[in-house]
Amino acid sequence: MAKLDAFFKLMTEQGASDLHLASGSPPLLRVNGDLQRVRYPALSNDDLKTMLYEVTPATLVKQFEETGDADFAHAAPGLSRYRVNLFLQQHGVAAVFRQIPTTIPSLEALGLPRTLLKLPLLPQGLVLVTGPTGSGKSTTLAALIDYANTHRRDHILTIEDPVEFVHANKSCVVNQREVGSHTRTFAAALRAVLREDPDIIMVGEMRDLETIRFAIEAASTGHLVFATLHTRSAAATISRMVDLFPASQQSLIRATLADSLQAIVAQVLLKRRDAAGRCVALEILLATPAVRALIRDGKTHQIPTVLQTGRAHGMQALDDALLEHVQSGRIRAAEAYPHATDKTRFRVFLDNADTTLILGE
Repeated sequence: MAKLDAFFKLMTEQGASDLHLASGSPPLLRVNGDLQRVRYPALSNDDLKTMLYEVTPATLVKQFEETGDADFAHAAPGLSRYRVNLFLQQHGVAAVFRQIPTTIPSLEALGLPRTLLKLPLLPQGLVLVTGPTGSGKSTTLAALIDYANTHRRDHILTIEDPVEFVHANKSCVVNQREVGSHTRTFAAALRAVLREDPDIIMVGEMRDLETIRFAIEAASTGHLVFATLHTRSAAATISRMVDLFPASQQSLIRATLADSLQAIVAQVLLKRRDAAGRCVALEILLATPAVRALIRDGKTHQIPTVLQTGRAHGMQALDDALLEHVQSGRIRAAEAYPHATDKTRFRVFLDNADTTLILGE
C-alpha cells in the first residue's frame, strides 16, 4: 500500500476532484471547485519526493529529474484512477492528482442536452469539446466515446496524455494509446492513425499546429474525430485554430475546417447553490450551412448571432445556459457573471454584496 493511498481515500470521502501536494505546505483538496487544507503537517521535500516516487513509473522519474515535469496516470487499487502532474517549484517537488471516476458517466447523467446524443453517431467530421482547465472536458469526451462504443460497431482509437477513462470493448473495439508510453507525440500518433483502420479517433488535446492539421485532415478523409482545446467559446475555438497557421495557409484551412467541422461544445463548471457539487453550462455550435459559410469567409465574429438564431437546430449560447441556471436557482448570479459575455443580462440578479464585490459599486 502506497503512503499516498491515505490521501486518495480522503479524497473519496470528501468528494474531492483534486489533491495538491507541495513541499513546504500541507496537502490541499479541491472540493466543489474550492481548495481546502488538510489537517496534516507541512510536507518536506524529501518526504514528499519519497511518496511521489513510490507511484511514479521508473522511466518518468528519470524524465522528471531531467526536465522538472512529468505526466502519467496512476491507479490506486480499490480507490480510483488519477491523472498526475509532477513539477518543481521554489520549495521543491510538487504534484497535482486529478481523480478520474472509475465508471464513465452517461451524457444523461451529466445533465447534457439530448442534442449531443447525435454527435457520436455522425459518420465523419470534427467534434470539439472546449473550455478552461477543470471544466469537465475529459468527462464529456469520455461520455461521447462511451455512447459510440455502445451504439456503433466500429474501431475507436484514442490518443491521450495520459490515458484517463478506461474504455472496455462494448459494441466497438477500443484501442487507447498513451503519449510517452505508446507513441512519442500526438502528431506522431496521428501520422500513423490512418494505417490503423479507425472509424472514430479521439485526440485528448490539440496542443500545436501539427496536431490540429492532422486532426482536420483525418476528419476530412472520412473519419469521426473528437478532440479538445483550451478555448472558452465556439468563435474563439475557430479563431485559435486558424490563427496558428501561417497567413498564406489560413484561407485553405478555413475552407477545410468549414467542410469538416460538425460541432463545437464549449463548457464551464459552476458551483451549485441548491445542492452540493457543480453543474455544467454549455455553448453548442452546430455546423449548419450558415456556420460553414461564416468559417469559410473568415466571419467568426458573427457566430454569436448564429447561436441565437440557431436554437431550432439545437444550438445554444453560453449566456443563455448561464441565465437558465440562474433563473432556476441552481447557481448564484455572481457565479455566472464572470463567464458571461453580455454581463448586463446578469446584473439585475446580483444582490447588493455581489454588486459591490464584482462591480465596485
